[in-house]
Amino acid sequence: MAAPVSELTRKDFTSDQDVRWCPGCGDYSVLANVQRVMPELGVPRENFVFVSGIGCSSRFPYYMNTYGFHTIHGRAPAFATGIKASRPDLSVWVVTGDGDGLSIGGNHLIHAMRRNVGIKILLFNNRIYGLTKGQASPTSELGKRTASSPAGTVERPFNPIAIALAAESTFVARSIDVYKDHLQEVLLRAARHRGSAFVEIYQNCNIFNDGAFMNLTERESRDQSNLVLKHGEPLMFGPKEARKGLRRRAGDGRLEVVDVGEGVDESSLVKHDETAQDPGLAYALSHLEPPEYPAPIGVFRCQEMPAYEDRVWDQIGAARKAKPDADLASLLRRGDVWEIFAGGRIQDLG
Repeated sequence: MAAPVSELTRKDFTSDQDVRWCPGCGDYSVLANVQRVMPELGVPRENFVFVSGIGCSSRFPYYMNTYGFHTIHGRAPAFATGIKASRPDLSVWVVTGDGDGLSIGGNHLIHAMRRNVGIKILLFNNRIYGLTKGQASPTSELGKRTASSPAGTVERPFNPIAIALAAESTFVARSIDVYKDHLQEVLLRAARHRGSAFVEIYQNCNIFNDGAFMNLTERESRDQSNLVLKHGEPLMFGPKEARKGLRRRAGDGRLEVVDVGEGVDESSLVKHDETAQDPGLAYALSHLEPPEYPAPIGVFRCQEMPAYEDRVWDQIGAARKAKPDADLASLLRRGDVWEIFAGGRIQDLG
């Protein structure tokens, strides 16, 4: 029987390293909330691994009192896949940004989700390159004026949630750095999900892109700008005295915003189903944004499917059962084998 996990606190997950982000950066909030969530998982501290690439967010492993790897640009999902495949018992987290994860690391991110590797991917999205001083990132808005696009960007931005859904990640969610309770709830659900979990976190860069998500966080506008996704409930938002909802438009079936109570009953609104096999609704929600629509936050998709590492170890178990006496040396030396010596002589070992 495994020894019981001793009771842990946030302090147990706080390293002795000075946190070196710009004062006011949204990364501080994300770090604090991750550290609050870890003790609730009932996992021994030595069974956590945080893996990052390059960027402001990628300093994360230094600040977690766990195992961690600060790897190379965009390759964190590849490292994390190797860790999880070889040690399925570990809780493996990838911390990346919109530049690291969606630019040079785009394919690694997609294939980790496609394979349903049981890693938890936190993508900090501030819509800018912060570490390298304010260039346009893959999620910068069309027309964004930055150090690398003084006349405005000319390319359409990536949509991280849509990418995760297209790659068929089995858990896809979004939260915001300053929404403490909501962020912790999403992180807990991602941690407990078996399979790939992708969480986009809107994160403010107060130096190079301050206020990128102000309409979602300011008291005057947040009720009208956020759509909190709740499984099985109608898609509604806005203050109690002026509730709005989403329903299918007659004719083309697109989502439209309607005023609830003015001839519109809640029963006519679309209900959120995060477990739906058809990703159509989740994909449509991923493309909603102010000012025409609210920005959805919460869980877009949650599916139960066999994890990559489980299938790998099922194969290993079957192979061992079929050939219990097999060893690696005999496998490597099967068939025609030659060995090259330092002197240049070749000996046939077949």
